[in-house]
Amino acid sequence: MEKWFNVGKIVNTHGVKGEVKVVSTTDFPEERYQKGNTLYLFRNGQEPLGLVIKSHRNHKSFDLLTFEGYENINEVEKFKEGILKVQEDQLQELDEGEYYLHEIVGCRVVTTEGEELGTVKEILSPGANDVWVVKGERGKEYLIPYIEDIVKMVDIEDQLITIEPMEGLLS
Repeated sequence: MEKWFNVGKIVNTHGVKGEVKVVSTTDFPEERYQKGNTLYLFRNGQEPLGLVIKSHRNHKSFDLLTFEGYENINEVEKFKEGILKVQEDQLQELDEGEYYLHEIVGCRVVTTEGEELGTVKEILSPGANDVWVVKGERGKEYLIPYIEDIVKMVDIEDQLITIEPMEGLLS
């Protein structure tokens, strides 16, 4: 069974020459949107459509893409609200201590003392470092900054993250 990973969502067209506005969800837009790469468009239960990137540029907070064979607005209008994905074999190797978002979301989080905090539900990227939103029992949420002083161990295979909470982090 093929595994797919989201890299962005087409939210609108841009201009009349087939360019689309993408809200990116990838950590690697420069590599993911390189000319010649193939992305797969998913929309309304239709078969995935392979699209080869013709051009990429940034505009405001969007990534603007054009695709080979789609030269005008009329041809890409139907792509709006579609999700762009890549297959698992298109993911690149990461350096030690780097993880894909999908590997972290769903992991259990415990303290170095063995206290179970909950499960990572989402990842925020507000600034210098990511912040992991951990939802515990009874709905309590913890915001865990992904920094070396706090995150002591990430075991993707066992879906377990061990943290050393600093003062005030869990209150």
